[in-house]
Amino acid sequence: METVRIIEVGPRDGLQSIAAPVPTETKINLINALSQSGLKSIEVTSFVNPNRVPQLADATEVMGGIQRSEGVRYGVLVPNMHGLNGALAAQADEIAVFIAASEAFSRANLGCDIETSLIRLEPVIEAAKRRGFPVRGYLSCITHCPYDGATEPKQVAGLTRRLLDMGCYEISLGETLGNAFPEDIERVLTNVTRAVPSNQLAGHFHDTKGRGLANVEVALAHGIRTFDSSVAGLGGCPFAPGAAGNVNTRHLAELVHDLGFQTNVDLQKLKAAETIAVPFAKHN
Repeated sequence: METVRIIEVGPRDGLQSIAAPVPTETKINLINALSQSGLKSIEVTSFVNPNRVPQLADATEVMGGIQRSEGVRYGVLVPNMHGLNGALAAQADEIAVFIAASEAFSRANLGCDIETSLIRLEPVIEAAKRRGFPVRGYLSCITHCPYDGATEPKQVAGLTRRLLDMGCYEISLGETLGNAFPEDIERVLTNVTRAVPSNQLAGHFHDTKGRGLANVEVALAHGIRTFDSSVAGLGGCPFAPGAAGNVNTRHLAELVHDLGFQTNVDLQKLKAAETIAVPFAKHN
């Protein structure tokens, strides 16, 4: 039986756009509960400018407060060398870096064009790899951008290849708005998998229009076996107006189980973690 790997991103990508402050202790309790659910990869937080993402200003405190479970990898998102230094000091197990497939979204999110964002990431990835840290890459707006409209699939394929060549071990393809139809995902993955092996790809789908799981099925058909998801469907994107939460982790696990795949997830323990997250979820 094949295994689907689930990356839990709720504590970072899920919470980052929630306006009401979430207490540090609550974040720690959520991560500890997720650690007991059988998930093997949890993205804990982000070492970014707190003025840009105030919800994650307590990254150091959260990383220092969690109870680490054996066999669980605790990752963090970093935008630059300052963030990398914070991640290293906090003893993260891996880092994630991010760019956009859309010029306008790159400027809104990163304050620069795509080429500049890649140039800025080169020393970050090189420094992380010199220290033995795995680097995961995020590529957002793979089908649509809130500012530029439709994204060209060949652009996505080319940028995916570049991130891998720079040293990322895997690229998470983000359908950031949650508006894509399965045929949109089919089109982009047909292009990307011509340039990149499917075992170096992950799917990151938002569920704004309720099509996230259908898009997961398209990605499975293309050989992708790693997916990002968020406990209780937490989140959205502070730089993508109208984007709702990520695919719900429990719903994702249930789907892939029904399709004959296995995961490490204990659904009952995951439900226990959901009770902590639900009060903050925009979409359950």
